[in-house]
Amino acid sequence: MSAQHPVFPQVDPDDVSSNRSDNPSFGEVVQSRMSRRSALLGGTAAAAAFLVGPGAANGAAAPAAADARHGGGRPGHGRRLLGFEPVSTSDADTFVVPEGYEAQVIIPWGTPIRPEGPAWREDGGNTADEQAEQVGMNHDGMHFFPLGHGREGSRRGLLVLNHEYVDQELLFPDGAADMTGEKVRKALAAHGVSVVEIERRRDGSWERVDSRYARRVTGDTPVAFSGPVGADHPALRAAGRPRGTLNNCSHGVTPWGTYLACEENWNNYFGTTDTGWEPDATQERYGVSAEGGGFDWHLADSRFDLAANPNEINRFGWIVEIDPKRPDAEPVKRTALGRVKHEGCTVTESRGRVVAYTGDDQDGDYIYKFVGKGNWRMQRARGRSPLDHGTLYVASFQDDGSGEWLPLTHGEGPLTRENGWADQADVLLRTREAADAVGATKMDRPEWITVNPRNNDVYCTLTNGSGWDSAVNPRKPNPYGHIVRWTEKHRDHTSTTFEWDLFVLAGDPAYDERVDLDESNIFGSPDGVWFDDDGRLWIQTDISNGSQHLAEKGYDNIGNNQMLAADPETGEIRRFLTGPRGCEITGATATPDQRTLFVNVQHPGESTDHWGETTAENPRAVSNWPDFRPNGRPRSATVAITRVDGGKIGA
Repeated sequence: MSAQHPVFPQVDPDDVSSNRSDNPSFGEVVQSRMSRRSALLGGTAAAAAFLVGPGAANGAAAPAAADARHGGGRPGHGRRLLGFEPVSTSDADTFVVPEGYEAQVIIPWGTPIRPEGPAWREDGGNTADEQAEQVGMNHDGMHFFPLGHGREGSRRGLLVLNHEYVDQELLFPDGAADMTGEKVRKALAAHGVSVVEIERRRDGSWERVDSRYARRVTGDTPVAFSGPVGADHPALRAAGRPRGTLNNCSHGVTPWGTYLACEENWNNYFGTTDTGWEPDATQERYGVSAEGGGFDWHLADSRFDLAANPNEINRFGWIVEIDPKRPDAEPVKRTALGRVKHEGCTVTESRGRVVAYTGDDQDGDYIYKFVGKGNWRMQRARGRSPLDHGTLYVASFQDDGSGEWLPLTHGEGPLTRENGWADQADVLLRTREAADAVGATKMDRPEWITVNPRNNDVYCTLTNGSGWDSAVNPRKPNPYGHIVRWTEKHRDHTSTTFEWDLFVLAGDPAYDERVDLDESNIFGSPDGVWFDDDGRLWIQTDISNGSQHLAEKGYDNIGNNQMLAADPETGEIRRFLTGPRGCEITGATATPDQRTLFVNVQHPGESTDHWGETTAENPRAVSNWPDFRPNGRPRSATVAITRVDGGKIGA
């Protein structure tokens, strides 16, 4: 097939940008930089070197300059980071790992969080109250918190995981039709976060055990607000006290041992039938509409009616801190980190200060960084949260490979009273508009962010783009996405300037000759990304079910969603696993000894253009993973991956 640009896959409403600002797009920045580098360094060879960063994706040697910049030789020079044979692409309804590895399904949707809890009903017939005592639906970001030290900490721990959204055709026995109050309650109970204790048995298997820490945080759990936007702020005054967290995608972990759940597509849960209601400028910028995202909760619960309860929606779009070892503590929404569609919140530290990176997952939106004020240990010793005091920045990428963090601080630049900004709380409630005002760079759906533990480089996945000059590369359109990397000045995460490049261009070389991938590592739509302690970069994909396997979308050769491992120094990438039909591969965490890797399979069996439509009458139309019961239905689940020889994962 000749090289060409495939038709951009229309995935979901988040691929439709709400950014009407005149800010420069990353596509414009990249094209300008490539043109400049090509002129200075000698044409297409320089451009190609720029695209793949420090090393070609097929494992070619890195340029010397790039090697020097990105950390030199790794510990144990000569040791291969990637020690497994890549698996093939797949269109099968199964979960595949490399030879020498084993995969065990644990805590699927509906598992009681305590042994005495309500059992899963394969017909979808569990009540709302029962669902509130079971593991939620559509697992996403997660973290393993060890319980104990040394070997004990790798044998027993708390698995804390997000539940991003619900598939209402699978959640209810009769599907999404005829929304009722009980259905809304059950859907809310299937959202949020699960805290489950797991233990590795002598035979090597993992299982859920009884625990005083076991807990569900749902869309109805009482929550607190902290930071510049307090619970008494006029914009948060709505019917009833603040409750719940919704659409938790990726996550973060603080140095003091708490979990951060991140509210992404919260706008989809709200709507109204009031024909006189119209979105204001801020609501329009956040994609709020009378129709909502198809959940129709507003038809049965006025809490989600934009006209009847207009401020309830302002209680969502935040980073939510949860202490997994304090089951009675209220989750806290940390407003200093801004209100956007948070994909995740990756926390690190520099010079004793906490730093948190987050992407706003919508086409044409931005990458943010929060830098805490002062030493975080001293803040906590004084009874203050390090996440309540600091500066929120948004990224600006320049055409010469440099970048700048622009402060979103009231009274600075355009964010003044004269320009309509009342105070810092106003800036945070309208974070997107504030970022528009300071001139941030439009990005191509910023997703997960991770930090290389070896050299502090920061990586962000850009999953795909609409092709309207917001791509993170010179492709237009950009159905495949890629990964951008930057180095903060002096490798200090509190710095306000950085240098950037592109780590890998995803896609299919049959459709785009610039892609340097082959059958061992071809992939598209990178989403989850995570570094293990040895410095392997794990990449997870979320190809839309409107694009998977379709030639007209350029995805006929890539197969089901997958997870790959990369050596960031050489650029070598290998496919590590593939998932069942209709799923997304997401969430990655490991035991401290790196001998168990936990991965989530989200929405297996979701309707796809290729495999068909999942309905209440036929819930198994696309997938029946993982139970394969004749009268069952597909279930999101966590998978525990180990090596047969007991060694480290990936090594």
